[in-house]
Amino acid sequence: MNRVIVDPITRTKLANARQKLELCDDSGRVLGHFLPVEDGGADSGREPRISDVEIARRLRGGGGRSLAEILADLEKKA
Repeated sequence: MNRVIVDPITRTKLANARQKLELCDDSGRVLGHFLPVEDGGADSGREPRISDVEIARRLRGGGGRSLAEILADLEKKA
């Protein structure tokens, strides 16, 4: 990805963004979109938003179907 350095005025405008923005030139032509980084840093949103305790509980709970069962159902539908 290429990087564009913005001037201080634009930086101030973008710093308060909380949702996706459409960036336009002075004639109204869309230049692109800006997606602000969530609070918490650049990796925010890539990790589950549940605790390790909840992850462990879900893993212990089991459930679902085996791959063999899923494949057998798909074979029947084909």
